[in-house]
Formats: sequence, structure tokens, C-alpha cells
Amino acid sequence: MSTFTRTDTSVVSRWWWTIDRLTLLSVIVIAALGAILVLAASPAVAHRIGLESFHFVHRHFIFLPLALVVMITTSLLTPRGVRRLALLVFAGAMLAMIAVLFVGAETKGATRWLYIAGFSLQPSEFIKPSFAVVAAWMFSAQKLDEDVPGYAIAIFLFVTVVGLLLLQPDFGMSIVISCVWAVQFFIAGLPLVLVGAIALLFILGGFGAYLSFDHVRVRIDRFLDPIGGKGYQVEKSLDAFENGGLLGRGPGEGRVKEVLPDAHTDFILAVAGEEFGLLLCLLIVVLFAFIVLRGFSRVFKDSDFFVMVAVAGLLTQFALQAIINIASTTNLIPPKGMTLPFISYGGSSTLALALGMGMVLALTRVRHGQGGHR
Repeated sequence: MSTFTRTDTSVVSRWWWTIDRLTLLSVIVIAALGAILVLAASPAVAHRIGLESFHFVHRHFIFLPLALVVMITTSLLTPRGVRRLALLVFAGAMLAMIAVLFVGAETKGATRWLYIAGFSLQPSEFIKPSFAVVAAWMFSAQKLDEDVPGYAIAIFLFVTVVGLLLLQPDFGMSIVISCVWAVQFFIAGLPLVLVGAIALLFILGGFGAYLSFDHVRVRIDRFLDPIGGKGYQVEKSLDAFENGGLLGRGPGEGRVKEVLPDAHTDFILAVAGEEFGLLLCLLIVVLFAFIVLRGFSRVFKDSDFFVMVAVAGLLTQFALQAIINIASTTNLIPPKGMTLPFISYGGSSTLALALGMGMVLALTRVRHGQGGHR
């Protein structure tokens, strides 16, 4: 049985000694908790809609190993390799998003999915990590050479992506993409005048979405109106947390999964709170916070501008997705259909998150003696 030593120069050994093993372990722990929660939540949902009880469980346990392979394989790449992979994924996802508008399947008033060989694919999930890296590439390119129109290209790509998302429509994903892009642009050193202009555009865009999209207006009005009620899923979610208490009712003893349509996806934290209690929910939050804060602490020590901007964007995206899901489930913001990273059921989401986290692990690897833009 072989063991890795620091003198071993193999690819796997170099990867093992340069990777952030604590972050890798934290992601695996979150995914393991997610597998348990999908196993707890999804049979009741499947039974209610007429599917075989373990339909979602079987699919989730297909996607999890694939996600692990994607994350580990991506984490082996150099920064240059990450850029190339991101560009390929971004181009493919953009073409798929265009295709969605013509041949995509409509669900709950939105056209976001392509159905291929019995599986659904949501191309916009893969836009998130790839766009963050491509935008960082453009920002860093102009930083290194003022003759390169990196900022203009990043702005054009941003407008194109958000435009395609709003045509689906997917206002929540547009917000995440916009926040990630704004954070990266700020780190890249845009003037304060532009910061104010972008902030004003975001406010006007939010108001425009409120006026233009009925589902956005209904959710916001319901959230702001204490008399009008919280909405069925949010109300049941809050009841689940109350029933679970500190330690939960016990595995399999929860009832919220029997009535919540999205118990295995957007509201899976409610199942965790009811069956396993507040302590498990806090553990999940701590793991998310650890991954994000550790990633920022490592990358801001890096001298490579591209690496810093790319990882900041990827971590901001990861954190925002977790925050939006948790805040929606606990009625802190209007409900928004967004999965809890590595915990909710969802093939496209899980694979895209694995790709993004693989990029983070690749870019935060220790690179002794390497400088410049690789």
C-alpha cells in the first residue's frame, strides 16, 4: 500500500500536498449530510406525485459520485487550465440557454430546462461558475494590459447573460449573477462613480422586475403584507422548525415532507430542522461559513490578480446561494426557488456547484515558486 510523501512528484501526490484539504473535507461532509436529507425528504414527495418511492434518491446517488469526480478532476487543473475549462463551459451553456428559449420545457411559468435522455438540464446553473471565471479573466487581462478591452467585454457578457436569464424568466438567478459580477468589478478597481451608477441600475432593475413579472410582485407583496400570510410553503417550513426544536423529532419522524412540494429541493432545510433539530441546521451554516471565510483568507494572500478575482466571485456565488435558500426557508426574504448547495436534490445544480468548488480548490492550491499570470 503506497502513501503520499512530500518528495513524491506524481500528479496525485502534488495535488494532495497542495490542495486545501480542510475545504475539501468540509464539502464532502456537506454532501454527505445532503445525501442523508434527500433520503429522508424525497420518498414522501415521490410517493405524493405518483413516482417510485426512491426515484429521487436513486438519481441523487447517481449525481453525487459524478459531482465528486468533476470536483476532484477540476481541482487538478492549473489556473490556465481553469480559464480554458471555464471558457468552454461558458460557451456551451450560452448556446444551451439560447436553445432553451426555443425547445425548452416550461415548468411553473418558466422555461429553464432541456430534457435529454430522461434527465433535465438547467444550463443557467453552469453559467454561474463559468461566467465568474471568464469575467475575472477579462478584468485581469485589462489590469495587466490597458490596451485589452477587458472591462468592455465583461460588461457585454454580463448584459447578454442577464438578458437571457430574464427571457426565461429567472429573476433570482439574475440577482446572483449581478451580485457576483458587481463584487468582481469592485475588486477589479472600478471608479466610485461607476459603483454608484451600477447600484442605481440594480435598484431600477429590481423595481422594473417588480412591475414586469407577476410572480415577483406576488411574492414581494405577500412577504411585505403581514396580514396576507406568509405563503403555504414558508408557513409549513416555519412550523417544521418549531416542531423540531433543538434536537429534532428523530429520523423519519418529520411530517413537513408529506405536505411540502419542494421538501427535497428548495425547502430541504425545513426537513433537517424538523427531524434533526436546530443543532444540525447550525452545523450546516457553520460549514458553509467555514468554506467561504477560509477561501477568502487564502486567496487574498495570493499575488495573482486573476486568481483573487475569480475565487472571490466563485465564493460570493456559493455564499449567496446558501444565504438565499436559508433566508427564504426562514421567511427572512421573499421565497426564491434556489437549491441549498450540495444538500438539495438537483442534478444540474449539484454538478455545477462541484465544478465551481473544483475551480476554487484548483485556484487556491499552494503554488510555490510560481508567479505571474499562468
